[in-house]
Amino acid sequence: MKIAYDPTPLHPTHRLLDFPSATADLGYDFLQLTPHPDFATHFRYPKMDRDLIRRFARAVEAAGITVPALLPVQRISWPDEAKRAAAVKNFRRVIEIAVDLGVKTINTEFSGRPEAFEDSEESFYRSMDELLPIIEREGMRLNIDPHPDDFVEDGHEAWRVLRGLDSASVGFVYVASHTFHYGDCLETLADELGERLNAVYISDAFDHRASNGLRYIANPPTTSARVHQHLKVGDGDVDFDALFATLRRTGFLDREDGLIVSNVFGENENNDAVSRYQKQRIDELIASSSADTRD
Repeated sequence: MKIAYDPTPLHPTHRLLDFPSATADLGYDFLQLTPHPDFATHFRYPKMDRDLIRRFARAVEAAGITVPALLPVQRISWPDEAKRAAAVKNFRRVIEIAVDLGVKTINTEFSGRPEAFEDSEESFYRSMDELLPIIEREGMRLNIDPHPDDFVEDGHEAWRVLRGLDSASVGFVYVASHTFHYGDCLETLADELGERLNAVYISDAFDHRASNGLRYIANPPTTSARVHQHLKVGDGDVDFDALFATLRRTGFLDREDGLIVSNVFGENENNDAVSRYQKQRIDELIASSSADTRD
């Protein structure tokens, strides 16, 4: 089991080459590289050349950590063909960077549009026709999160879309702070996914469905915007005891290739304390799930 740090809170203040040492200083042995301007900003072409790739690899080695996964966000399911084609081009370059870094996993999002479900789904499969053969040839793994405001948000429906690819190289990212947009369905979804659940992100969120839909408020009342948070464990409504009990029951926590990522975004000013707290709580939740199993 790998517990990784998401360095998004460091993006405004740190260079890419500072991430490895900062990750080690916070007590993590693993780093998931997210869309920093020197790596691959959202929707844009990656900016790492061979020299920066070598320097980043040296920084990772010097810090004594490992990068198990990259996280790009590209419009691979966008209904507009020009944007979809650009996303595939950008994603190809991300794969090349991953290969050069020796990283075998890419975690991402569908990145389509909910108001254009059918067109977005078709765009996704068209992109996978181009990208999946490369992923499979390189012996890599591609895991996807059905992000709020994507063409598919429900957990079970997202798995149906991924299952349609019929590839063992494709898996699922479960983001705890997206639980309520997924339909709060981990108990049944985890059984369907089995070993295709490959990454779990740990952050908290409020249940937007609670209090007659008034758990938090977005105006105007008819807005289609999806609002959620990435808070530290305990600050929202996610049942982490139940989540980790399910991860234990299904064997996820016993897998050497399983990846857990701390990804709190809403408290940059307290990042040091929050990141250390997250690591401690994740360790505690893993330990308590083992104790519950023995009982």
